[in-house]
Amino acid sequence: MGRKKTDLFSDLVGIAAVLPWWGGVALAVIAYLVIHPFAGIDVGTAIRVGDMGVVATKQLYRTLAMIGQYLLPAAFLVGALVSVFGRQKRKQLIEDAADSTNPDPLNGMTWQEFEMLVGEAYRRQGFNVREMGGGGADGGVDLVLTKNDQTVLVQCKQWKTFKVGVKIVRELYGVMAAQKAQGGVVVTSGVFTQEAKDFADGKNIVLMDGGKLRRVIDSVRAKPADTQPAPPAIQTADTSPTCPKCGGGMVKRVAKQGGNAGRSFWGCESYPRCRGIVAIPN
Repeated sequence: MGRKKTDLFSDLVGIAAVLPWWGGVALAVIAYLVIHPFAGIDVGTAIRVGDMGVVATKQLYRTLAMIGQYLLPAAFLVGALVSVFGRQKRKQLIEDAADSTNPDPLNGMTWQEFEMLVGEAYRRQGFNVREMGGGGADGGVDLVLTKNDQTVLVQCKQWKTFKVGVKIVRELYGVMAAQKAQGGVVVTSGVFTQEAKDFADGKNIVLMDGGKLRRVIDSVRAKPADTQPAPPAIQTADTSPTCPKCGGGMVKRVAKQGGNAGRSFWGCESYPRCRGIVAIPN
């Protein structure tokens, strides 16, 4: 679903809201310092008929600057407040989900809260998280994670009754290829179809169902970000990851055939009983 149309003020608030609070404050100060001098320019007087256009243009610029010197900083400051409250809400979502006595607290959230919860869980694992704000529950890629110069795309599906099918996983795989992302994650509050699991098998895509997400929330709840392990989707070439299929150890192998012949990858040490793999970035 595409983004909803918004006005300039809302767009500026949105820009500041995804930054740390001090980023919004800094933008407000910079905007005022840049625009304020234009609000005091001397427009002059039209002596000749030909000067009227120049004077009118200067007057327009001065009027816009007089408004903008306050409007833009105000928008950025509002965004900074949204950032503060958003950060607090994300923390509270983690705490509420971990403490909830509801057997299925994830399905009691809105899709926006679900995305915020997933994003906060990854932030606590040391990732930089960019929330895409698709404007709807099926907004495509919802989160972009970056860490150690690697990128992972995340789709969040807060579906109460439907299983996540193979179509969603295929679409994410295509976007990963187009954006040259090193990994992908599909997170749902429910479960995945067997066809979706089969398609993800052997690809650098992690399928995280409601049960796995609850375990991640419990593990990151009270731990600092630098103690959190990276999820299997973006392990580096030098660190042995955990198998995304069975949770066991992995060993480095070299593909002997197919389009990836000669390339190294991580393979589950329990192969062939478990066929979990994790790609090693070039």
